[in-house]
Amino acid sequence: MPELLRPQLGDFSSIVCFKAVITGMEDALGDKATAIALTTAGRARGKQLADSLGLSGSVESLDQAQAKLSQALGKDGTRLCIIDKIVTDGDTIKAYTSETVCSAGEAQGSDRKCTFTLGAVWGALEQILNKRLRGVHTESVLRGGNYDLFEFTPLQ
Repeated sequence: MPELLRPQLGDFSSIVCFKAVITGMEDALGDKATAIALTTAGRARGKQLADSLGLSGSVESLDQAQAKLSQALGKDGTRLCIIDKIVTDGDTIKAYTSETVCSAGEAQGSDRKCTFTLGAVWGALEQILNKRLRGVHTESVLRGGNYDLFEFTPLQ
């Protein structure tokens, strides 16, 4: 990462503060408008990240993309999430994530969706593959899943 954005506090803030932004937006805008805004913001971040990592349209495999994205977004990066694996299943691309910022601190059974995190992975994959995708959060650690699973299909 480049120079610190804040010389004394560093580049990171707490999940508690980020989650307060989300719930404040939900109170002000409603759940659907907030989900759209956060997913869109995540997609923009993901595209910018793929560009900064030199992945735009030039990745040899999804394993290579997963390794670079996981490093940038995981423990050695921004700590948004861990990208455990990215695989294809027919036309569908599946991104298996864990320790997402969106699910952190949520009670089991919560209906919380990973909007920003989904968007970030979505935008990165669109930039890497140079194609438009449709993204959906299909499995959640909050509802019995082993991962927060994001599935992407090409738009025609």
